[in-house]
Amino acid sequence: MPIASLPYIDEHTTVIAAGVDDVWRSLGETLDRSFSGPGMAGYARLVGSADCTASGPRPLAEGSTLPGFRVVAAVPGRELVLEGRHRFSSYALIFSIEDVSPGRSRLRAESRAVFPGLAGGIYRRLVIGTGGHVVGMRRLLSAIRRRSE
Repeated sequence: MPIASLPYIDEHTTVIAAGVDDVWRSLGETLDRSFSGPGMAGYARLVGSADCTASGPRPLAEGSTLPGFRVVAAVPGRELVLEGRHRFSSYALIFSIEDVSPGRSRLRAESRAVFPGLAGGIYRRLVIGTGGHVVGMRRLLSAIRRRSE
């Protein structure tokens, strides 16, 4: 399913006291560190993710994978697009970085997903409805900001 046709879930934004190149580097490193551990790989296998291991080029580039995600677009210093699918959902995370002023950048993380069927609806309630997704995204952006600054 094309990313543009996935329903919009939410967007999270943070301003970072660092240039876009530093934010780009920190984004890739933080994603690798956050998603490449044994816990995420186990979870990816449990839900039947298409990608269950970290592989491909580093820093992240088109074709790289993380448990649960595949990089489908990478424009250094500007945009990183991840997509994934498993038994309960097809989804995408779109990270964009923009210059705010010298030494300050804005990082946006947009989430899109579809949750088909009864099992998908239950999964959506567990992930989105409980607020777990919001907590996870805020923690991820905070970690990227700390690493960048």
